[in-house]
Amino acid sequence: MFRNDLFYSPSQGRMSFDQVLKEIVTIMEEDPKDRYEIMVGSDSHSLPGEVNFVSAIIVHRVGKGGRYFWCRQRQQRIYTLRQKIYHEATLSFELAQLLMEELRLRTVLDYDLEIHVDVGRVGKTRELIDEVVGMIVGSGFQVKIKPDSCAASSVADKHA
Repeated sequence: MFRNDLFYSPSQGRMSFDQVLKEIVTIMEEDPKDRYEIMVGSDSHSLPGEVNFVSAIIVHRVGKGGRYFWCRQRQQRIYTLRQKIYHEATLSFELAQLLMEELRLRTVLDYDLEIHVDVGRVGKTRELIDEVVGMIVGSGFQVKIKPDSCAASSVADKHA
């Protein structure tokens, strides 16, 4: 999954996953002494009969701005909030894992990678925080929840 998906960049338009990887490496190699954060998150929007899932990658050059890329996947209707949140978190986890594997092959530069999940202490998703965060932390990733989960709750949400 994701390897064959079509990504979008506000500044470069349609891109393949390989083009996104090359662009991330290019961004980081422009200023190798800077600190970089890569954030991955997903959000969704229900439509009649299906759900749009959007996954986003943000590359943040700390103190100097950033760029983002996103892709959309459609899935048959999901009936519960738990299913939807778990699917979003799983998509983010899979994308983060693929990114790390591919970036290891392409660059030796250091970066922090976080997974952002669309759950928070306010609202219906608060009951899922421990489960979803535990799943991601147990896999070795850093995780952020609302209001600090901008990859999921801002960028992915914007395009869902």
